[in-house]
Amino acid sequence: MLTARREPPMVEIEDTYEVKTAPETKEAPEAAPAPDAKAPTKLKSAPVIMSLPPDPPAHVIPEPIDAKPAVFHGPVIHPELDAERHVLRVENFHLHYGKRKALHGIDMKISAGKVTAMIGPSGCGKSTLLRSCNRLNDLIDHVRVEGNICLDSQPIYARNVDVIALRKRVGMVFQKPNPFPMSIFENVVYALRIGGEKRKRTLLEACEKALRAAALWDEVHNRLHEGALGLSGGQQQRLCIARAIAADPEVLLMDEPCSALDPIATAKVEELINSLRGNYTILIVTHNMQQAARVSDFTAFMYLGKLVEYGPTSSIFGVPRHPQTEAYVSGRFG
Repeated sequence: MLTARREPPMVEIEDTYEVKTAPETKEAPEAAPAPDAKAPTKLKSAPVIMSLPPDPPAHVIPEPIDAKPAVFHGPVIHPELDAERHVLRVENFHLHYGKRKALHGIDMKISAGKVTAMIGPSGCGKSTLLRSCNRLNDLIDHVRVEGNICLDSQPIYARNVDVIALRKRVGMVFQKPNPFPMSIFENVVYALRIGGEKRKRTLLEACEKALRAAALWDEVHNRLHEGALGLSGGQQQRLCIARAIAADPEVLLMDEPCSALDPIATAKVEELINSLRGNYTILIVTHNMQQAARVSDFTAFMYLGKLVEYGPTSSIFGVPRHPQTEAYVSGRFG
């Protein structure tokens, strides 16, 4: 018996083609992660902090990077001083207040008929050196000095020196006006009276001459016998200058004479200093560097009891040679 062969069922198969397209240049947005899925943690780069080196202390003078620091083994003395005639010489001068040393080997020559300013920060020894020039420091206990100061080649610290006579030759104007509680006239002629002068005409002439030199005569000539304490601060300071120059000193010391005055009075005192130039040798201490530049011919810069640089005022403020001087006059310390 013949049986028919069964054919397998026919299955239609569709041809599938995979079409490849060029990738788009625009990236598709990333799908948001599922709520329960933990998104991968992105590490944030820490900000870069640029740390600059700390500024040097005010008293440290930075040197140029590529330059070798200059080495100074003593004060810088400008050669222009050698051409001057010197009336006052400070020679290897040291001063001690008890165990504390205030001045360290100062060598300095003061030019005759010129205005010399001493500048420097507080406590550098300016006023101490100034007061040493007519031995006012002798009035302070436990003061000891070494070296010498010569006035016209005569040592003022010699044992046989008459200190009263020295202070007539080296007058002093202090920081604050200190008129005596007496009349204007008696203030001006005080030095002459204690010197024994009694002639009224001589005293009157000396009083007028000193007050004119101090630019005060026109303001007080009609009230000479009134109390000096009734004058303004600027007038009192000019009166003190008149009292100092009435004794006809060779050197006039001024210890910050304008520090307690207003700008108008300061301008008058500065005009007076300029008018006295040539007739008197003036040594002035000031904290006001602009004032030193205005009134002085020579300037000495002191620091920590030492003389650092000394020369013409135009050079000290314009082209200083010592880095400490340059730092001070440019306002980097002090």
